[in-house]
Amino acid sequence: MVGRCLVPRVRMCRLTGVPRGTSVCVTSAHSRVCDEGARAWALAGVESERSGAMDVLYERCCGIDVHKKNVVACVLTPGGAGTPAKEVRTFGTMTADLVALLGWLEAAGCTHVAMESTGVYWKPLYNLLEGQVEVLVVNAQHIKAVPGRKTDVKDAEWIATLLRHGLLRASFIPDRDQRELRELTRYRTALIRERSAEANRLQQTLEGANIKLGDVASNVLGKSAREMLAGLVAGEEDVVVLAECAKRRLRSKIPELQRALEGTVGPHQRFLLAQQLAHIDYLDEAIADLCGEVARRLAPFEEAIVRLDAVAGIGRPTAEVILAEIGTDMSRFPSAGHLASWCGLVPGCNESAGKRKSARTRKGSPWLRAALVEAAKGASRTKTSYLSAQYRRIAARRGAKRAAVAVAHSIIEIVYHLLSTGEVYHDLGATYFDERDRRVIERRLVHRLERLGFDVTITPKESAA
Repeated sequence: MVGRCLVPRVRMCRLTGVPRGTSVCVTSAHSRVCDEGARAWALAGVESERSGAMDVLYERCCGIDVHKKNVVACVLTPGGAGTPAKEVRTFGTMTADLVALLGWLEAAGCTHVAMESTGVYWKPLYNLLEGQVEVLVVNAQHIKAVPGRKTDVKDAEWIATLLRHGLLRASFIPDRDQRELRELTRYRTALIRERSAEANRLQQTLEGANIKLGDVASNVLGKSAREMLAGLVAGEEDVVVLAECAKRRLRSKIPELQRALEGTVGPHQRFLLAQQLAHIDYLDEAIADLCGEVARRLAPFEEAIVRLDAVAGIGRPTAEVILAEIGTDMSRFPSAGHLASWCGLVPGCNESAGKRKSARTRKGSPWLRAALVEAAKGASRTKTSYLSAQYRRIAARRGAKRAAVAVAHSIIEIVYHLLSTGEVYHDLGATYFDERDRRVIERRLVHRLERLGFDVTITPKESAA
């Protein structure tokens, strides 16, 4: 005989909205329920639903378990004795099947639909349901069911049950225009990465032929180097002729170029070089076309791009990525901290038994996070900006990687305020931290000199004059 485990009704915490006693992981301006806490919440929620203790927010709703070839939908409607009527159906993922699903939802009077963000398989369904019903795309980690009770039907029922009581938090899904812009900028980023990979493969082919062009020329794809590579592909073996392709400052290195171009280029390596150069040319053309299309779509937001471009480390391409990922309406983010948390640029919180453990940052938005970290590294190489001073200040204590993430956090907070207020960016300058902590710095440097055996007297320049 199998005994039933009764779970007592739980009291909900007013601040977090979760049962008292569950574990809550809180990051800067962002909170989420841990796995164990979510499971305890899940058990308590099911038992509370049976006892009728939980409020019903959406009487007619649907939970959908999305897969590549089919979707399982569970519709909950008002039933007798306070329990919902449940109907489960399975549909294909072809357009005609999804249209039939929409018709079934409309016939049932369904007002809200929730689904997991499963890969890219949720997109066709979202495109059809958008504007017809209220659609919630939910992080699968937030609705993890009890282990050992997982089927497609039970998953759909579980999602519908959580949606019925308002226990789901929708992910940020922008409008169609912004989603299309996202696809363009992300594809451009992918092509830029592919071009870098192809340039590395080209360099490996040259190394295999003992051509040391990269040791002399700073860019093996520059104008001078491309002419030399074209000569190698054409079968030219005279290093004097090849070195004469050098332009401008590279002509001062002709003797080094002649030594670097002495190698053994075989027929297969000439074939590889020709293919790789053609591929790079194609990628350059495709990237240029994408840049033109992105610029055309972002023409109405030129003012916002100019404001973002004034921030150290942010160029026009990075500004376009930022606007494509988060848009210009900052009202969807309660604060700059929420936006930074959504980007995955805040430390996590992992504490147990009074001990703080490793708190890695969340994955967040990988495309935006990568663009911001790249912008932070660019800002760190400037000389007179506040962000470069912040980077050097943190890198000395915590290392370059943590410093880059911290500067990326500052950049996205700056972006939030620029877009929400419409103000122009004013850099605080590289001496901001020194001016803020002037007395502390003076005292620390004096003590260091005194420990070395010096008598130190500080006289301001104004008094000395």
